[in-house]
Amino acid sequence: MLSAQCTDERVNRVTPALFARFPDAGALAGAGRAEVEALIRPTGFFRNKARSIQEAARRMVAVYGGQVPATLEELLTLPGAGRKTALVILGNAFATPGITVDTHVKRVARRLGWTRESDPVRIERELARRLPPAEWTAVSHRLIAHGRTVCRARAPQCPSCGLRPLCPAAGDQPPPARSRGSSR
Repeated sequence: MLSAQCTDERVNRVTPALFARFPDAGALAGAGRAEVEALIRPTGFFRNKARSIQEAARRMVAVYGGQVPATLEELLTLPGAGRKTALVILGNAFATPGITVDTHVKRVARRLGWTRESDPVRIERELARRLPPAEWTAVSHRLIAHGRTVCRARAPQCPSCGLRPLCPAAGDQPPPARSRGSSR
């Protein structure tokens, strides 16, 4: 929930203090909103995020005995948890295969020609048909990493991309933008 409209780097700087202060769902559910907001402020949209994570924590305490639910259906009942969040939790916390479609997965899958869809659920279904379930979570991680580092939205690194020979979009990418002050 904290990662919405925020970099993983920033979330990873915030969570140690948040988890140290509130080590379980019960502690977070009973916390003062202002304190939670102050801890997560650097992630942006901190008021909405604080409300969502506290409501989710309250539901986990009331309905799931303070535990994170282990099914997609249950996770989707948590306030602020959408399909992407639920699939991330299932794949990483419970080793339940899932394809997480974020902006990077969407972009890379489209460039590779694996889908023409723009809707994340449709992309997820198309990728699920192409890939064995045991690979879903790992492929999601790889596509995200590739999209962040190589197949970036604004300046894809096609010339140095190891997937270039397999990528129908590689020849369609504009050349990297020149930096200001470049003499070329």
